[in-house]
Amino acid sequence: MTPAPGPPGAPAGPGDDEYACAMPAPVCLIVNPASGGGRGGRLAPPVLDELRRLGLTARRQDTRDLAHARALALEAAHAGESAVALGGDGLVGAVADALRAVPGAVLGVLPGGRGNDLARVLGIARDPVAACATIAHGSARPLDLGEVAGRTFVGIASAGFDSEANRIANAAPARLGNLVYAYGALRALAAWHPAHFQIELHPSGERVRFTGYTVAAASSRAYGGGMLIAPDADLQDGLLDVVLIEAVGRLRFLANLPRVFSGAHVRLPEVRVLRAAEVTIEADRPFALYADGDPIAQLPARVRALPAAVSVLVPQDSPLRAATSSPAGRDDSA
Repeated sequence: MTPAPGPPGAPAGPGDDEYACAMPAPVCLIVNPASGGGRGGRLAPPVLDELRRLGLTARRQDTRDLAHARALALEAAHAGESAVALGGDGLVGAVADALRAVPGAVLGVLPGGRGNDLARVLGIARDPVAACATIAHGSARPLDLGEVAGRTFVGIASAGFDSEANRIANAAPARLGNLVYAYGALRALAAWHPAHFQIELHPSGERVRFTGYTVAAASSRAYGGGMLIAPDADLQDGLLDVVLIEAVGRLRFLANLPRVFSGAHVRLPEVRVLRAAEVTIEADRPFALYADGDPIAQLPARVRALPAAVSVLVPQDSPLRAATSSPAGRDDSA
């Protein structure tokens, strides 16, 4: 894995694969004020106060949409600021998408949405005010991203049953909070009919056809507010864990749904987990491919991993490794 570059102004040198921000860069706090039913906007003032209390120079910028978030992140990176996203995983993905084009850019993540799955996987505090300590004292480490149709994501791209569940969840009342994902799944299940999928793994060329519920291409482990759909996914191995959920009856599917929160579902006979640098996904009927909670493409789609695409600030005890470390126990032969 290629070491991630240091932040603007950070000293570089041989073996400089990790750095704590002893002299942290100024912060541009990029806020989605509508995230989490307005949670992002409500959290921004105390977060900004805490960043400044920790000795950081910080300014706030609110987003109008994801395109605007990308523009704000680019502006911040070119100004030598750390671009810190306060919102959900969709905002984090948009900011990361912009930063990967700027050498030395650094991403910060403060959980301000409903699911906040990337922050959870990275070991960042769930309270965004407490998480400011990671922005002030954390280490920047390389992070893989996923990409489809020219857009990047930080977590998991999935289609099929997940397309319907996400669509319903996104239209649900904000008062449901994290329950919105369970609500979406239950509503989607009532009307679901199995789909026929074909996937092709790259570079192996292996093809798989099956009838079932979902195909998920996972860079990260979790989505939907803590569901470990790909419990062994590694954010630093340059690969996607491709999860296939085959057809079973609705009652069996519903009974096994809680297993996803522990990752135990992968031991079920109807679940297969493959691994590849890229995967092409097709289906017998139209589906939107959702990533980080938002529709990102239509099937057929080709999803690929982007190794060490961006540097992200994490706590010292984060599961993310320094750049010279190599993943252990992974089968990279796909």
